[in-house]
Amino acid sequence: MSGRARLMWDEAVTGYDFGPGHPMDPVRLALTRRLVDAFGLDRELDVVAAKPAGESTLRLVHREDYIDAVRAASLDPAAADQSYGLGTMDDPAFAGMHEVSALIAGQSVGAAEAVWHGEASHAVNFAGGLHHAMPGSASGFCVYNDAALAIARLLELGAERVAYVDVDVHHGDGVQAAFWEDPRVLTISLHEHPATLFPQTGWPEETGADAAEGSAVNVALPAGTGDAGWLRAFHGVVPELLAGFRPQVLVTQHGADTHFEDPLAHLAVSLDAQRAVQAACHDLAHEHADGRWVALGGGGYAVVDVVPRSWTHLVAIAAGRPVEPTTVIPESWRREVFAKTRQLGPGRMTDGRWPVSFGRWESGYDPADRLDQAVLATRRAAFPLRGLLP
Repeated sequence: MSGRARLMWDEAVTGYDFGPGHPMDPVRLALTRRLVDAFGLDRELDVVAAKPAGESTLRLVHREDYIDAVRAASLDPAAADQSYGLGTMDDPAFAGMHEVSALIAGQSVGAAEAVWHGEASHAVNFAGGLHHAMPGSASGFCVYNDAALAIARLLELGAERVAYVDVDVHHGDGVQAAFWEDPRVLTISLHEHPATLFPQTGWPEETGADAAEGSAVNVALPAGTGDAGWLRAFHGVVPELLAGFRPQVLVTQHGADTHFEDPLAHLAVSLDAQRAVQAACHDLAHEHADGRWVALGGGGYAVVDVVPRSWTHLVAIAAGRPVEPTTVIPESWRREVFAKTRQLGPGRMTDGRWPVSFGRWESGYDPADRLDQAVLATRRAAFPLRGLLP
């Protein structure tokens, strides 16, 4: 297997733009790419642009009539068919929408192919992670579900066990739906409780179809969960499941919207805890998937302060050159931030909470604690279906 990691990048992905005022501001992608360069990480991995996902690839997950509707809306945004989730407040139609959505999907599929074929040790597409798109509709700022398409392509190439771990603040509902009946794919999502956040799914009791019971695992975290609780939940669920499943490839989604500054959700996680989970995913890929790791972006709407730093940490970890949290951010990048946004960029690669600490689940739990109740609900619902003790 190649020792070098791969960053999937085509500047045209910044054309995924729902318009002024929409939370999914593509400047977050451009600023992340520039910060990666500012730290010289582009010299530590291979930067590759994959081709857009073609019709046959898109149809691995999406219905033909939906793809046709996206194409039509892309040509004439004013005529978008809202029955497909297009032209809505969350997913406004825009010219070229099909092309740039297929391009983002192509980067994730290309990442999966490179890792599967041993052309790259790890591969990152931080423009991806659009996990809400359904087989027949757009949803939650997502048009094509690149994460599901990458997994479907791995299965097409012969993978028999693929694990998907989603730590976005929102439930990874579209990926779960795509593989609800497929025991070859284990989907694990840690997210804010569906009672308080879109898409109102991801309850612990959602464990997969009858033929694939235990293939979906959901941890519904109480609003306000911070670093210690978030890390406790991750380590109290994910490593044990992966050890039992023995995936051939690990696909992870790293939405940065768990952050305490994010305007669209209610968790209180720091950049430092996000970095800790990214590093844990890297280590778990080596422990359980022979190092095969595909890492994707996702949500994240603090587009200057949080997203670029979080995903630059992700790229650095994948490249084998992790950036120390206390590192000062290059002034050249901060000047570019101001030029693009008229905002002042952050000064360091930390929120000042490093090193983060948490209590391990195996040390015991408190049945009166809301976080522990959430973890226990997941373990009771899903673990016995996988032959594990709750």
